[in-house]
Amino acid sequence: MAENRTPIVIGSDHAAYALKEKIKAFLIERSIDVEDVGCYSEDSVDYPDVGIKVASMVSSGKFEQGILMCGTGIGMSMVANKFPHVRAALCADIFSAIMSRRHNNSNILVLGGRVIGDILAMEIVKVWLETPFDGGRHQRRLEKFDQINKDFTNKT
Repeated sequence: MAENRTPIVIGSDHAAYALKEKIKAFLIERSIDVEDVGCYSEDSVDYPDVGIKVASMVSSGKFEQGILMCGTGIGMSMVANKFPHVRAALCADIFSAIMSRRHNNSNILVLGGRVIGDILAMEIVKVWLETPFDGGRHQRRLEKFDQINKDFTNKT
């Protein structure tokens, strides 16, 4: 499978800063443009601030894909999935990463810096980038996600 070369927006909190730096280098080595929106050290930050930056850039279409990381990945997933058109997938194994692309067309990969090791994280990123969306019946299901956003917006 050919690796995706789409530019990636990336962000983490302090708990996953070291992993973010390794993944950023991994992407750059593969000639993928990376926009790093923070954090920039292991100094404590509030993960929602970084998650909002990445998710809003994907939601608006400025970036097609993003990668988020925090200690477990749970908080970043919760923040990112609040945004319209974002399908953030928390993945701690290769199969989930593949299926998040094939069936869910995930556009933000979320990793837990305190949950998985560096080697597994790189493999997850690699397969997530390489795996295409299957479309077909899965597209119909994703359209229901967008309908939820429309229905909720119209009620408020």
